[in-house]
Amino acid sequence: MNVNKVMLVGRLTDTPDFRKTTAGQSVCTLRIATNRVWTDKTGQKKEEAEYHTVVLWARLADIASQYLNKGNMVFIEGRLRTRSWQDATGVKKWRTEIIAERLQLGPKGQGVQAPPVPAPEEKIAPTEEIPIIEEEEEIDVKDIPF
Repeated sequence: MNVNKVMLVGRLTDTPDFRKTTAGQSVCTLRIATNRVWTDKTGQKKEEAEYHTVVLWARLADIASQYLNKGNMVFIEGRLRTRSWQDATGVKKWRTEIIAERLQLGPKGQGVQAPPVPAPEEKIAPTEEIPIIEEEEEIDVKDIPF
């Protein structure tokens, strides 16, 4: 069995690049940044950004070009594709892209600012408690929440 699946949640680094092919099909290219934050051995907080090129076709391209702007949060689900070509000097070039199969727009009005944080006095609805099963204990089927 083979799997080629990519799921990204990130922010657009630039305005979507919308074009039409010579056959009239819509195509849109996005650049998305995803961040990874971790603490190193010395306790210092580290952050690293990764940049991805996403290609959307047909109706997804139309939607992306119409509703997305630089800084918007977006969820992309798709597959990896690596293509090659020769540039004008004859040098072979390679590019790995994500071909989008699903697009979900971030919260409306959410640009480069962070999402709102609830005020301390706001009550948050309690969630269903998930049972904790210790490693030494034997798992009982009735303890599984689904």
